[in-house]
Amino acid sequence: MSAVLNCNITFIGGGNMAQALIGGLISRGLPATRITVSDPVESVRQLLLEKDVHVTDDNAAAIKHADIVVLAVKPQVLGTVLKPLHGLFDGKLIISIVAGAEIKTISALTGNDRVVRVMPNTPALVQTGAHGIFAYDAVETKDRELATQVLAATGLTIWVSSEAQVDAVTAVSGSGPAYFFYMMESMIRAGKNMGLDEKVATALTLQTALGAAQMAITSSNSPSELRKNVTSPNGTTQAALEVFDRAQISQNIQTALAAAQKRSQELAQELSDSIK
Repeated sequence: MSAVLNCNITFIGGGNMAQALIGGLISRGLPATRITVSDPVESVRQLLLEKDVHVTDDNAAAIKHADIVVLAVKPQVLGTVLKPLHGLFDGKLIISIVAGAEIKTISALTGNDRVVRVMPNTPALVQTGAHGIFAYDAVETKDRELATQVLAATGLTIWVSSEAQVDAVTAVSGSGPAYFFYMMESMIRAGKNMGLDEKVATALTLQTALGAAQMAITSSNSPSELRKNVTSPNGTTQAALEVFDRAQISQNIQTALAAAQKRSQELAQELSDSIK
């Protein structure tokens, strides 16, 4: 983390994910005075002022003295935001958390090849994110380390070996929180159907999800082994899992994630075509 503490970091876009990263960086020791956020929405700027960071609605001014620029805008406005800034990114590391924006698109819009592409996820808001990261070989080791330090402020960082794998990351962890929320919704509904109070069903479900995740993270056993350990022959867990198997839940999950990956690929192409 030491290297990034000496950097000036500008965020273009001050939404939830940017705010999560800002909060994480400040908690790790980066002085708020080293952070600048440019956002067109006054209420967002006012909220960020409470963190004592610099705020502006002038993108060009915001990046002028930056060492690192984090692109955190909506995909549909990426071209509008970056085209007027072309050529102003010389000497700066660009970290893009813009969904679907390929590195070649970012490089063409900025005139800079020092680009790291990131697929974050929303648990970054509570410092438990999972970030898939990719950069071309031309991006130097020191830039990769800086990007890792910025993102590690809000969770796990995993470098992938090809940009195509970012679409798989999107399917697994980018969209992944929604899959678990879906499972939680279903378990809470089932608990209510069996006579539990909604608050009780919710508390039991959420704590069980947290406990299962923590066990999987800290155990030397794989999730498959952990599942087997809790499944007694002819017991209650086996009865439930047999229903899952008959419904081909595992196969359906794999099919669903493949659909998410395909849609991620389509969105990247649509974004690229819209900017040309």
